[in-house]
Amino acid sequence: MTTATRRGLLAVVVTIVLLGLGAGIGVVVGDALGIRSEPAAQMDSAPPVVPAVAPAIPPPVFTAVDVPQTERVGVAMQELMDAVAAASARSGEATLTVVAGGGDDADDTYRLTGTPAALRVEAESQTGAVRGIYDLAAGIRGGHSVAEHLGEQVTSRLPFRMVDLGAVGVTPDPAQWTPGTDYSHASKAFADVLLPDAPYIDQTALAAAYDDFDVFLRHSLANGYNAVAFPGLVEYLTFADVPDGPVYGEGDDHAAKALALRDAFGPFWAHAADLGMKVYLRTDMLTLTTPLQQYLERRFGSLDTENPELWDVYAAGLDELYAAEPALSGVLIRIGEAGRVYDVPGWDYYSALAVTSVDAVRTMLQTLTAQAEASRKEVIFRSWSVGVGAVGDMHTNPVSYEAVLAGIDSPALIVSTKYTLGDFYSWVPLNDTLEQGSQRRIIEFQARREFEAFGSFPNDLGPQYQWAIQKLLAANPRIEGIWNWTQDGGPWRAGPMSLYLKSGFWQLYELDTQLAASLARDPGADVGEITVDWARRWFSDDPATVTAIAEAMALSRSAVEQGLYIQPYAEQKVAAIGLEPPPMMWIFEWDILTGDSAALDVIYAIARDATGGDVDTAIAGGRQAVTDAEQMRALIGSTDPATWHDTSIRDAFTGTMDYQVDVLRMLSAYRAMVLHQAQWHDTLSADAYAAWSADRDAFEALAAAHVDRYGGDVFFPSWNLAAAELGVQRADRDLAMAWMARALLLLALAWVVIGMLAARTRLVGRPGAAAARATWIASFRPWRARESTLGMLPLDRWLLLAVPGLLLVATRGVQTSFLAPVQLVLTLGAWFVFVAVVRLLLGRRSPWPVITAVGGVMVLRCIVTLSALSFTGPGGYWFAFWTDPVRRTLYISIAFALFVWVFVAAGWALASQLGARRASGVVIAAVGAGLAVPSAVVAAIGLESALTAWNDQLGLLPWGLARILGITVYLGIPADTALWAAVFGAVLLVIGVLLAVPWRSRAGGAAASVR
Repeated sequence: MTTATRRGLLAVVVTIVLLGLGAGIGVVVGDALGIRSEPAAQMDSAPPVVPAVAPAIPPPVFTAVDVPQTERVGVAMQELMDAVAAASARSGEATLTVVAGGGDDADDTYRLTGTPAALRVEAESQTGAVRGIYDLAAGIRGGHSVAEHLGEQVTSRLPFRMVDLGAVGVTPDPAQWTPGTDYSHASKAFADVLLPDAPYIDQTALAAAYDDFDVFLRHSLANGYNAVAFPGLVEYLTFADVPDGPVYGEGDDHAAKALALRDAFGPFWAHAADLGMKVYLRTDMLTLTTPLQQYLERRFGSLDTENPELWDVYAAGLDELYAAEPALSGVLIRIGEAGRVYDVPGWDYYSALAVTSVDAVRTMLQTLTAQAEASRKEVIFRSWSVGVGAVGDMHTNPVSYEAVLAGIDSPALIVSTKYTLGDFYSWVPLNDTLEQGSQRRIIEFQARREFEAFGSFPNDLGPQYQWAIQKLLAANPRIEGIWNWTQDGGPWRAGPMSLYLKSGFWQLYELDTQLAASLARDPGADVGEITVDWARRWFSDDPATVTAIAEAMALSRSAVEQGLYIQPYAEQKVAAIGLEPPPMMWIFEWDILTGDSAALDVIYAIARDATGGDVDTAIAGGRQAVTDAEQMRALIGSTDPATWHDTSIRDAFTGTMDYQVDVLRMLSAYRAMVLHQAQWHDTLSADAYAAWSADRDAFEALAAAHVDRYGGDVFFPSWNLAAAELGVQRADRDLAMAWMARALLLLALAWVVIGMLAARTRLVGRPGAAAARATWIASFRPWRARESTLGMLPLDRWLLLAVPGLLLVATRGVQTSFLAPVQLVLTLGAWFVFVAVVRLLLGRRSPWPVITAVGGVMVLRCIVTLSALSFTGPGGYWFAFWTDPVRRTLYISIAFALFVWVFVAAGWALASQLGARRASGVVIAAVGAGLAVPSAVVAAIGLESALTAWNDQLGLLPWGLARILGITVYLGIPADTALWAAVFGAVLLVIGVLLAVPWRSRAGGAAASVR
């Protein structure tokens, strides 16, 4: 067998191996993407029903009351008198007698007896007596007769009803909301109270915060709640009694701060307890300070959350705290989210996502519940979790829930779980993990829905709440309560400045707060009547006006579900990158219209498959939402301003409806635009392209009007359209890029054809033909690169460099629509470094053989890329990548094989000049330098910053990732990846240089000296 034959066979084998490896990588990429979907079971709640609205019944004036003289009863009586005073009219007189026994204070059962003129509340406990007074007040505010429940025994189905802290201690400062770019999840509650130095507490601000807290407590108690989640834990602990201490050494002010904070907030907790409100300290685990982390790492070697002794440290801290503050009822723990997004800058109290294994969770709960039992306190553990494995999906996976919690049956443990199978979105199934478990359970609800316009749109969740509670109670008798978020969830200052009881149109989401409490007490309550009562309390006594408001609210869910979601996609359970993307995706963290190809192309493909290719069905939902919102706006607008309690609240309602109509019109146009764009990439239909063009014009006009109208408005903020505008900018160039790709493809193919035919035709004598022939030969038979360049004219030699180089630059420019300089600089910079190192190590030897081989393969790689771009431009290229596994795997196979073949060809071409060892060393050194230099630059800039800039320009992943979660965090990329890549590249460079330099043995050196 001749040498040429052996080389040819070896080249074939290498090519087959590289294609096989490429195919394997394609399969691995597909598995890593893991994009799949299946229909999701929907909540089957009843459609909303608007009851007949009767005139409000005026309450009597209470001329005499006989009630227990306690603070709890006094606060409840004040609410009753305020309700009577707030009524638009009063009729007659009545007396009230309240009798409270000494029974179980956890029981709020009472009986209303007597006559309409002489009412009597009888209860076995003070809790029941107080509840009866509050119910009378609520009935009056809702326009009901005080005698409506006369002769009835009233009890609550779920005895535990908790709220978050609302907006207590949060200052409504427009300057903090106007930018709309603060995506921190920290509420910054009590920021005005806390001082960095001794005495650590601003007493004037503390007094104002106490009054704020008192107002919130009174309002929440009147709504039917009896527990509150208060932020913080480690802030109040000195850890004075832990072994091997101290945690806080001499001169450390953390202990002094803890004592000052206890002194400041202890009266808050005591006041809540006096009013019958349990207080649970709400914290992430691990919760840390810098000295505490150092202590734990010094003692245990790391933050070893599977070690029971680590949790003994926290248990000791709780012992200390409960002894000092007996009003506290326990602690509420979350393990699934932590980090900078929740931390307050400049305040050395933070959290770490460190409780990530089954053993860690079980150890934590076993230790802390034992402490709670001994202290007669409780531990509320949230099953909300993020990540991989059993802990990662225990919130949604019944098997994982059992793996984590089975057998942990402490009477002090309560497990809290969101009612949705995921986060608080629409179109998600009921969370069936709430139907299982031997633990006490509570259900989480969110009134100010962070993903559904942050409470700035009407959103009556009554029918869904009722269906969920009834179904869950039927399945699990261990459910004993709810936790409703009146304000919390999501970024605090990147949305409307609506702060519960304080600022903005908070009355809008007050409805869902009232619904959650009312349905927890009576799951069979008439949700339509609750909405009517809410409308009477906050807006009007006029039956026609109340009816109009109730009818508008009955349309609100449809407007939200259709306007903010693309139904054919939202109805699917989707998996991608090992996670379960939410049913929204085209809108990121409330107001960011995404423009990335990954989300939008996958949404289109799933919606297309779900509807049998009927994209119009997905588009029609947006138009229906606009119709619903316009009808709601007309209903509110039709009401007589004179019938409202306050015309300013009517103005707020009509302003809300104007805002919703404006936003939904814009979203409807954007939905149509992105779906028609994807349809064009999918089908190459000229009609789809024309529809996209018209939709783009409509969206741009509506977007400009939206920003002009609502830009800078802190109550109705304009949506963040930065990502959408970048997407439009890229889409505008797709067709032009496709034509450029076609032109470049023809030129590249012409160059290859000339090279193929040059030796056998008269073309060989034409300028450039020899260069084309050399690149063709060297690309497939790189061992002939040197001979193919012999005797070549200077023009041909420069063409060997210019044609592949310019084609590479042009191809990468087209691939990025000439909008991604980061991609171009890094890619072309790496190739420049590669070529420079090769040239340097060649010394005085001719570089043209390796340039010829590398350039020839470069031309082939560009042909592959240009072929993919020639259909509908870069948008079509990425559409196929995200949605077509066959084309993706085929492309990756060929592209990877050619990429590696570049270096194989370079080494083979160099071998004829340097020998196999030195040639391999030159290539390894050049590859190492080409990796090390760009990686070092990225490491110096910061991987997250570099990825953010790169992604902003290419639009592959949601723009909001970097602003809220961070791309590296979301994808699980270690922050020092670029640094390690640079180190690896440097190692390759050193190894390559050692291989590339001549090796001269001592004997060889002696012989040379003799000669």
